[in-house]
Amino acid sequence: MQLAHIPLDHLNISALNMRHGRRAPDISDILPSVRARGVLVPLLVRPNGQPESFEIVAGRRRYFAAKSLADERGEGDPLPCAIMEDGDDADALEASLIENLARLDPDEVSQWETFSRLVRQGRTVPDIAATFGITDLKVKRILALGDLLPKIREAYRREEIDTETVRHLTMASKAQQKDWLALCADPDQYAPRGYQLKQWLFGGQSISTKVALFAIDEYPGLITSDLFGEDSYFADADLFWQKQNEAIATRRDTYLNDGWSEVVLLEPGQYFHAWDHEKTPKKKGGKVFIAVTYRGEVECHEGWLSHKQVRRAREGGEQEETAAKPPRPELTGPMQNYVDLHRHAAVRAAMLDHPAVALRLVVAHAITGSGLWQVRREPQRAVNETVTASLAGCKAEAAFGKKRREVLALVGSPDEDGVVAGGNGDAFAIAGVFARLLALCDDDVMRVLTLVMAETLAAGSAVIEALGNHLNVDMGAWWEPDDAFFDLLRDKEIANSMLADVGGKLVADGNVAEKVKTQKKIIRDFLAGENGRQKIETWLPRWMKFPAESYTSRGGFRTADQWAQVQPLFVRTNSRSGPERRFSRLPPLRSRAPLRAAPAADWSSCRASALREKSRRQFAPVSAALHHAGLLAEAPGAWVQLSDRVADRARAAGAL
Repeated sequence: MQLAHIPLDHLNISALNMRHGRRAPDISDILPSVRARGVLVPLLVRPNGQPESFEIVAGRRRYFAAKSLADERGEGDPLPCAIMEDGDDADALEASLIENLARLDPDEVSQWETFSRLVRQGRTVPDIAATFGITDLKVKRILALGDLLPKIREAYRREEIDTETVRHLTMASKAQQKDWLALCADPDQYAPRGYQLKQWLFGGQSISTKVALFAIDEYPGLITSDLFGEDSYFADADLFWQKQNEAIATRRDTYLNDGWSEVVLLEPGQYFHAWDHEKTPKKKGGKVFIAVTYRGEVECHEGWLSHKQVRRAREGGEQEETAAKPPRPELTGPMQNYVDLHRHAAVRAAMLDHPAVALRLVVAHAITGSGLWQVRREPQRAVNETVTASLAGCKAEAAFGKKRREVLALVGSPDEDGVVAGGNGDAFAIAGVFARLLALCDDDVMRVLTLVMAETLAAGSAVIEALGNHLNVDMGAWWEPDDAFFDLLRDKEIANSMLADVGGKLVADGNVAEKVKTQKKIIRDFLAGENGRQKIETWLPRWMKFPAESYTSRGGFRTADQWAQVQPLFVRTNSRSGPERRFSRLPPLRSRAPLRAAPAADWSSCRASALREKSRRQFAPVSAALHHAGLLAEAPGAWVQLSDRVADRARAAGAL
């Protein structure tokens, strides 16, 4: 048997129920109790063969009472249910549920006192639920009564307050609860209850000056007061939140400077539940939780840890686990993929204008080998459709596609939308392409070679970082923030740092507690010059710049780590100006005479040796590239001898 809360629309009456098929039962005797307390005794249900759907074996009247209450209120709460398993006896289960429920105290306030005592003794929520035969959600709802003021709890015990009203009051701050009690005590005032109480708690923008963390004298906006001057309010809610968020950011920084291990900013409207945490001093790793209500009230809960964290500390395993557990990476997987592919697209598009650099990269691939050199082209595999659509619409891919079509025409490919690299290694096809390249001028061959190198450039690799920094790639010319980038940005701390880059630290601090969605909207307003924001023309996130930079010290940004590893290898010299200047550690290539086709007689003599013929066939695809590097001689037959020597070296290195 399992206990769970199941929505009303997932329940129906079983054909085995003794009252199945009859008209709706008379529920007038239990409806007042259900309206005041909800359904207490779990319904007995079992799966009916459809996903997340159950049929009621016992509890038909409770089901109809809850359904009637849902019709009154416009919404219904899930019902506590005991889910039968194969072999369970329905009568025995129902009797057990009733017996367990009989152990509970008669009212929920007394239940809260009992549950709270058990929590202090080390019992967990699942333990309490199993003891009394109720669901975990029911236990949590009872424990939430601890968030109420004592006067409200006693009024609920005396049944002066209904269940729905109490449930909403558990989400109210202490100040809101006091205000509500004052309304109840004043005969000339109306204290909202039920759904109206929920609107009273979360609706409206009347923010009292009492909740401000900042000095009222420094507030530049208008403050309104009542006729007697006892209460005053901020007339401009947006301006208040800006100043309040700045004050929250300052208080957060103060806590961190005072030595607290972590300050957790809860989402606006999210409440801190003390019953789910345990007091822990600063020296033992206690955290500070800052809760902000919709009415602007700020509560700082100092020195707390969750029960789970405290339990780990007592067992002595927290330090080992902290050391073994890696920090949360700065980028999510999809965002890292997005950054890799856009950087790859920009670098290879920029490399097309630098054939000398591409040639050196080709020679490095041919001699040393790489994960892509077979030859295989980069698949540009995106992790989802969002990244795919973004890459298809970027400027770099459009420019690359145009030049690829020009190269396909040069090599005589009938498919103008195909690819150049990535063939199946057929010897006749290689010979055909080689013959075509011999008929082209040096400049056209270099265009083909450069594009082949671009197609076989691995995305997300250290080579992208080395090449992009050497070419001084301007990502702003190839990329701009799009919908996909903001959809994948979900880290609030990083979004706030980006907001500081775009709008300045004052704007970022003024929105530090806002949701990620809100901060991203402000960034986009700056980029578009909308909603009164000054337009920012050229902005690049640190992730997209060359060299790439991190926003945090958490690590997990592969791009920056790769550049840090290869940066010492590429120290620029002053021997040449512009993006084509040499790296100081890159040795110059020796000058050689250009390659031309050998006479037919020399070819015939080469065929006398089977080993030489095999080496020639293997080396032919690379010979064109080596010619432009100056590695092949002009004398008849010399290129065959050189091919044998280079092939022997490559074979010894495992490249052939």
